[in-house]
Amino acid sequence: MQHYIDGEKSGSSEEMKLAFHDQASIFGYVGPDLFAGPIQGLYEWHNSNGAAPAAEIRLGSVDVSETAATVRLEIDNWTGHRFTDFFTMLKVDGQWKIMCKVFYLHH
Repeated sequence: MQHYIDGEKSGSSEEMKLAFHDQASIFGYVGPDLFAGPIQGLYEWHNSNGAAPAAEIRLGSVDVSETAATVRLEIDNWTGHRFTDFFTMLKVDGQWKIMCKVFYLHH
């Protein structure tokens, strides 16, 4: 998760990519529109929005069962937005990788 957080704050989607599996996906709503598909969509959104050094990130929960896990983050002020993020993770070749991100964009 640290690569995700560091990438968000620095504006580096390259850093963020280190947290995700190559085949990861993302789902959530931006207003009435479903934002869904390969995780590349997150990198493109992040590149267009830039760094978020003032973002405040709180760990909501972590649940681990051997090689599978879920993580919840609460993020305030990601370039003016507030998110609740849910991640499913899998230990792949000895490293934790995010397989799917589902988010809620607060209004």
